[in-house]
Amino acid sequence: MNYVISLLKELVKNRRLMWDLAKADFRKRFVGSYFGIIWMFVQPIVTVLIYWLIFGPIGFKSAPPVPNASYVQWLVPGIAPWFFFAEALNCGTGCLQEYNYLVKKVVFKVEMLPIIKLISCLFVHGFFVAIMFVVFLISGKAPQISWLQVFYYGFAASMLALAISYFTSAIQVFFKDMAQIVSICLQFGMWLTPIMYSEQLFLDKGLTMAPMILKINPFYYIAAGYRDSMLTGDGFWMRPTLGLYFWVVTIAMMLVGLKVFKRLRPHFSDVL
Repeated sequence: MNYVISLLKELVKNRRLMWDLAKADFRKRFVGSYFGIIWMFVQPIVTVLIYWLIFGPIGFKSAPPVPNASYVQWLVPGIAPWFFFAEALNCGTGCLQEYNYLVKKVVFKVEMLPIIKLISCLFVHGFFVAIMFVVFLISGKAPQISWLQVFYYGFAASMLALAISYFTSAIQVFFKDMAQIVSICLQFGMWLTPIMYSEQLFLDKGLTMAPMILKINPFYYIAAGYRDSMLTGDGFWMRPTLGLYFWVVTIAMMLVGLKVFKRLRPHFSDVL
């Protein structure tokens, strides 16, 4: 616990440095790219279009589980936080190798690197949240105060990604295959979370236990929260059990991740 408290103090003390490094990391992604920041949006937009064509009016014509909402309106609040979470976890896993020259500096607090990557990914997510708001406004949805809850759920997604990143980034230094394992797990995780589909599909087939099993995945809380905020207007306090479960799991994972990171940190510079 003393380590966590001292780490928080160091992070607050070096917040300006982390902010500057995060902005530099964000800009670095598009150095030498002709279209620059446009590439950030190509893959997610293409993915949304593909699933809209498959499950929307041209394909299977799936009806969203929320009344008076199109499939795209139901899909976007679920897929936007997933893209952020997946990118933050992928980038966080490889951050120590990418910034190995900083890891080797004795005076640099290497625990800042996963946070720097996370902030850089938050810049991208901010653009997507703005686009999501515009999509809803264009489609005729009136703004609701519940939309502001997106920032709370974005914070929750950030903490979950950071908790896992501390563990995976530390292991990645010694076990290079960790990045590939994370990538594969994210592919499974996308389908183990009701992002493209609704858990109502299982209930219709009589699989009543399936929705409960899906809720074991902590990201379920975030995807459901984004949809609550944008579509139904439900407050975050209306899922008390799921919220408590999410934060208990996330805090436990954060403590485990930090413990592993602290244990392996003295050996980082020797391996990198």
